Amino acid sequence: MSIPRLYLDQPLEAGREVPATPGQAHYLGSVMRRGPGDVVLLFNGRHGEWEGRIAAIRKDRCALLPERQARPQPPQADTRLLVAALKRDAMEWVAEKATELGIGLIQPVFTRRSVADRVNTARLAAIAQEAAEQCERLSLPRIGAPQPLPAVLEAWDGIPLLVGAERGERPPLARAAKGLHAPWAWLVGPEGGFDRVELDDLARRAFVSTAALGPRILRAETAAIAGLTLLQALAGDWTE
Repeated sequence: MSIPRLYLDQPLEAGREVPATPGQAHYLGSVMRRGPGDVVLLFNGRHGEWEGRIAAIRKDRCALLPERQARPQPPQADTRLLVAALKRDAMEWVAEKATELGIGLIQPVFTRRSVADRVNTARLAAIAQEAAEQCERLSLPRIGAPQPLPAVLEAWDGIPLLVGAERGERPPLARAAKGLHAPWAWLVGPEGGFDRVELDDLARRAFVSTAALGPRILRAETAAIAGLTLLQALAGDWTE
């Protein structure tokens, strides 16, 4: 029988009861059919993973009792995904998969050819939390407030930003990432790609490198996850 795993925005320490949210109480009691004394795993992104038990549960109320730390909190590598605002389903899928891949920041950006003009960040955060609970991750990614791409670039802190460019003579991403270590960021444009003004703006930034993902044109969500997978394998926490 699988052990339910929950994210709690509460301090975790042995013997100190913490409340579950109403949704978590419903999940434990009505979906997972758990009751007092049953084992749960808890994490909060700061204090590692804790093994605990359900102290009390009734309808939408539940108290959880951490008992011992099962895993310490590892450092979070500074890895970021910048992605042009996509349609809802694609954006949610990207948030889920980027969380599973261990990315620290998901930053939606608006570009000249973005297919969406708004992003439901609360929904993305909920999806990221559920993905982190399921993939045994010990932290949640930050979901940045959507911003125009020029504003993000102007405020950039200088870490290497690799940009997916689907056309032109670009080095393969594996070559562009050679010798790279976190922190880094991966930027993917919209379905129609970046326009010339945006490409010119990116080209003049010293922290930007453009790269290709192969000979085929990929959907934006595919390019986002393919690039992150490669970067995590070459220059992320998978290399440790």
